[in-house]
Amino acid sequence: METLRSEKDPINTLVRIPVNGVELEGALVIPSSARGVVLFAHGSGSSRHSPRNNFVAETLRAAGIGTLLMDLLTKQEDAIYQTRFDIDLLTWRLERATQWLMEMPRAQWSPTDKPVAPSRTPVGRNPEQEPPAKAGDRVEGSRDIGYFGASTGAAAALNAAATFGSTIGAVVSRGGRPDLAMAALGSVQAPTLLIVGALDDVVIELNRKAYERLKPEKHLAIVPGATHLFEEPGTLQEVARLAAAWFRRHLGAQRAADRTVEPHGRARGADS
Repeated sequence: METLRSEKDPINTLVRIPVNGVELEGALVIPSSARGVVLFAHGSGSSRHSPRNNFVAETLRAAGIGTLLMDLLTKQEDAIYQTRFDIDLLTWRLERATQWLMEMPRAQWSPTDKPVAPSRTPVGRNPEQEPPAKAGDRVEGSRDIGYFGASTGAAAALNAAATFGSTIGAVVSRGGRPDLAMAALGSVQAPTLLIVGALDDVVIELNRKAYERLKPEKHLAIVPGATHLFEEPGTLQEVARLAAAWFRRHLGAQRAADRTVEPHGRARGADS
């Protein structure tokens, strides 16, 4: 990938992120003077080419937020049903991609910032292949990274957010399974928005239970008339609107001023 020269230079490139002997493919797009970058964690059986996540990503970029859509699994791994639901593996890959992004020589990351070593080793991973975790390792003064997770990807996003603590500025879950990260929810520090379709009864209940475990600023938005995949007219647009407002409120230098702007409206739900 080319060297990034200035925060005023837009970025639009395919990237390969090395992780434990494999390379994760991704599409990195950062608008000029972006307030932050959101990493997308796709659900089981999906990929960075998901039309729904790409639609949300386009909306985020129009709002001045960079996006990294990537495949957390190789094509061979994705062909194995059990691997698609290996939340530890998905989390580990997302954490490594986050470190890779932190190491980018971009102006909005201060030269004094240091990447964060994951604080835990998922089951089945070899800790000798990764940098050791150090107590208190954080990126000081930077909250310019966010996560957008769908389905099982939401569990990986919340696990990773718990690992990186205040380094992560915000998390958004679309039709997610935060219940699969229940043990980590109490350690999440990032403001978290859970978006669920009103007709997705089972997932609504799972999100309500996860919502109760979250401690930071949080919101549960229930989109009227929407099923699990938000295929109904106007529902995906509402997801994108909610996500863009949440990230604009919590990412970048202006996030404090933007917190007076409510991220919800047509959607309904339980606020913190």
